[in-house]
Amino acid sequence: MPASIQSIQLHPEAPDAQASLAVTVEIAVTGLVFDLDCVLEWCIAGEGSARLTRHLRQDGVDISWLPPGHYRLTFHTPRLPLPPAQYQLVVSLLQQRMGEESGLDRQQTLCPVAGPDADGPGTADGMSAAWDLVAAAGAPAVEQLSWRKGHEDWFFRHFDHAARTIISYMLNNSPLLRKRVLDVGCGDGITDLGVCLRCQPEEMVGIDPFRGFDRLPGIAAENHLPESLWPGQLRFEAADANDIPYPDDHFDVVLSWGSLEHIAGGYDKALLEIRRVLKPGGLFFVHPGLYYSNFGHHLGEFSQEPFFHLTRSPEEVRDIVFNTPPSYMDRSGEFSTPEQYWQWYNELNPITVAGFEQELKDLDFELYRVALRTEDLIEYSHPKLQAYGMQDLATVELYLSAWNRK
Repeated sequence: MPASIQSIQLHPEAPDAQASLAVTVEIAVTGLVFDLDCVLEWCIAGEGSARLTRHLRQDGVDISWLPPGHYRLTFHTPRLPLPPAQYQLVVSLLQQRMGEESGLDRQQTLCPVAGPDADGPGTADGMSAAWDLVAAAGAPAVEQLSWRKGHEDWFFRHFDHAARTIISYMLNNSPLLRKRVLDVGCGDGITDLGVCLRCQPEEMVGIDPFRGFDRLPGIAAENHLPESLWPGQLRFEAADANDIPYPDDHFDVVLSWGSLEHIAGGYDKALLEIRRVLKPGGLFFVHPGLYYSNFGHHLGEFSQEPFFHLTRSPEEVRDIVFNTPPSYMDRSGEFSTPEQYWQWYNELNPITVAGFEQELKDLDFELYRVALRTEDLIEYSHPKLQAYGMQDLATVELYLSAWNRK
């Protein structure tokens, strides 16, 4: 197993109704662990069920993943809603992958409760408690891990957020993710690494003609995922979405996160290629940039002015890009030039929700799951905005999965 319990420590050893309790679980991680959970159960000897149970994940603690090393996981509570007795504290470590929970280790220790509790036998409902995870021998500081950094971190947004969004939210932990998977326009490959490590597919291929994935070994190592931890079935190729170098019906799943809008000259051929290499009954996930939104023009680092790409002239937009110091978004050390931004902006495909839906249906894709993120309010503060549809301006992001029914 990739993780095991090394010891369980109680402080104090015999808590009463007034004394706080800390349960510290020493954990040794030898491989990669995903979506860790810890369950504490207080049982009286001879009874079949626990008198009190606490779940790490149910308490709102999301440990997305842990690299190898030793860790201390501590549960704190000011009181236990239990009558005095000699209890067995059973500690279970579990992990989840693709919606399936598996046990990693299970150990127990004596936990006597000494003082009287006016509430008598109780449950965890309303019980004040907290969990804390710290690194010990051989482990990186927890604060350095992507899931502790949150959405401001580029690696988190792709390795954790994007990968988990694809796997569980949009593809519902489909068993097809364990087969052959292709990512069209994979960029730096961080999302592919996140999907591959979590799903362990037979084959995982990321293609992108611009070879951003060449940077992945360095990016991953900086985030405590050296190549020695990567799955062998993951590989990348400098191939074009308009000419995917694989035979018909080769892949069970095709992914495209933020890439179709960037295919110069349009993405019609790319969709045909995706349909061709995807098996009948295969799944297609796509998250295209929406040009007309405040987000989809990809120039937000140069101006926060709403819809400036629609209300200003091309000359004014160009002047903003070339003469405004950008507030660069964290991209794991990649900094593009104004010339590159201007080229990418002019190559953008103006995708809309309604138009894209019809294009997929015309190719015999059957919608499976759709999620939209919208603006709270659109201010029609400029007369030029009257020319654009409400849905196009208000829809910030589209996430879509579909079955290939060719």
